[in-house]
Amino acid sequence: MSRLALGIDLGTSGIRSAVIDGTGAVVARARAPYPAIDPDRIDAMAWWEGAAACLDAQMAALTAVGRAPDEIGHIAVDGTSGSLVLVDAWLAPVTRGLLYNAGGFHEAARRIAEVAPDPHVARAPASALARALQLVAEDPDGRAAHLLHQADFVTAHLMGRGGSSDANNALKTGYDPEAAAWPDWISDTGLPAHLLPDVAVPGAALGPVAPAIAARFGLSPGAVVHAGTTDSIAAFIAATPLTLGAAVTSLGTTLAIKVLADRRIDRPEIGLYAHRLGPGWLIGGASNTGGGVLLQHFSPEEIARLSAEIDPGRLSGLDYYPLPAPGERFPVNDPDMRPRIHPRPASDADFLHGLLEGIARIEAACYAAVADLGGPDPERIRTAGGGAANATWREIRQRILGRPVETARQTEAAVGAALLARLKA
Repeated sequence: MSRLALGIDLGTSGIRSAVIDGTGAVVARARAPYPAIDPDRIDAMAWWEGAAACLDAQMAALTAVGRAPDEIGHIAVDGTSGSLVLVDAWLAPVTRGLLYNAGGFHEAARRIAEVAPDPHVARAPASALARALQLVAEDPDGRAAHLLHQADFVTAHLMGRGGSSDANNALKTGYDPEAAAWPDWISDTGLPAHLLPDVAVPGAALGPVAPAIAARFGLSPGAVVHAGTTDSIAAFIAATPLTLGAAVTSLGTTLAIKVLADRRIDRPEIGLYAHRLGPGWLIGGASNTGGGVLLQHFSPEEIARLSAEIDPGRLSGLDYYPLPAPGERFPVNDPDMRPRIHPRPASDADFLHGLLEGIARIEAACYAAVADLGGPDPERIRTAGGGAANATWREIRQRILGRPVETARQTEAAVGAALLARLKA
């Protein structure tokens, strides 16, 4: 079977894909936006429709470089951690989709707190399990057949069947990676056991693509779909070799940090989780800060122009905690935390300087939280995501973090998803 592998990344701002060869080199890439989504009632079909549009573009890009879609032998999907939907047996959504940052589900959190032991699952009203219980409440007629994470939803459409997930996406919904099972107490929360997906090791083969999918996109009927992962873990896989002590910051719409450790460290009360990966445990968490905050105030072109006016070796004198909206996940888990981005100086360059420093201080606090709990204190940090290209930001981060900061050779989660599929091929 061909050594080409396809990765699909369902990011917060759009869908990206990449095809790699047997050496890990990228052969072709593509991207597509999500269809227009009502933020108050997300139709999860937009996740699949966006992925399908990206696949159309990917097959065209592959053909343009002289390769054929039927050379793809392996496919894996990554998605935003904690984004969920309930679907029926035919994969049609029976509830709205809830994204990773949806919160306020206090009744669900109360039920979880009554039965969930520490430290296996967060009991906050913004936890993934609380979102799952909220979706169950929104399906009073019991039409749902599967609870699917965002990556699971697209994976299911590729295969023509639901009911599968991976250990990375399932973790925050309550899955126990050490026991490799859903714990018994999950059913005590009121979440029906039949909705829970079968969980595979990330990268494990799940089965072939559906015949209709193979025909639509020109894929080989023998192309294998593999268990995926979360977007930040896929970015980690793309950015660095899987060696103990490796550390990656993903600077996308949000900020996520990951460190590969030799031990499991779980502190869900502050949004810190451990995932099984390669030779150890991938420790990390995600803050709501990141590029999304910057884009609320400046266009990408303005960020590039203003960054060139900033002296990264000088302190801004501003004490910001930039968030796009109230609520933080890590290093502080507080769904009501307010953004702190005042006062705003008259100079736009000074304001951006303060925002970039504020995000860098949050990043430093994330790594400090891991080290304080006995995890690695990395010697260097690689950077993935769109923010990795900003040299001024990199120098500011290096000053605040107190260690070398490097741009990863590969910075896209789609490449990591493709590498994950090939890793288990």
